[in-house]
Amino acid sequence: MMNSTSDTGIQSDFSLPPDDLSRSLVVTRSNDQGLPHIGLVGDTYTVLLSGKDTAGQFCLIDMHIPPGGGPPPHRHDFEESFIILEGELEATFRGQKSVVKAGETAHIPANAPHQFHNTSDQPVRLLCICSPAGQEELFAEVGVPVATRTTAPPKLDPAAQAAFIAKVEALAPKYRTELLRHA
Repeated sequence: MMNSTSDTGIQSDFSLPPDDLSRSLVVTRSNDQGLPHIGLVGDTYTVLLSGKDTAGQFCLIDMHIPPGGGPPPHRHDFEESFIILEGELEATFRGQKSVVKAGETAHIPANAPHQFHNTSDQPVRLLCICSPAGQEELFAEVGVPVATRTTAPPKLDPAAQAAFIAKVEALAPKYRTELLRHA
């Protein structure tokens, strides 16, 4: 235990827990064939770090959003941040639209209605951080495995699309998520 005195002169006790030796360094590469590449809503999401890697603290997902791609309006009770690496997205947050470009980061507070959409003619690449972890599990449960980080998921016919939406709506509460009509 370390005793310290703050700038205000108040003494506080501070102690870090011991190093958890059961956890190890995790190094991943977006193009690694062994990573989960998940096709979902026309996009491809590669899980770089899952909750299993971070003791549930967060997940990190490399997202490939083709022109016209992006999820429908939704909200969830966890924090979400997007770091745009390539391209630009139209983000709708609480009904307000804005453009988020490469080099910029957008943060969505828990429970806020939002969506993002690629309105350009070029793919968008972004890193998505969700805290705590869990969103990657929803993606794995409702998406389809694809070969690479940029492999497009199969197109769904109307019946398959309806079945997909029903599955997402049924599973959404388990993953603390709600689909909305409008962001």
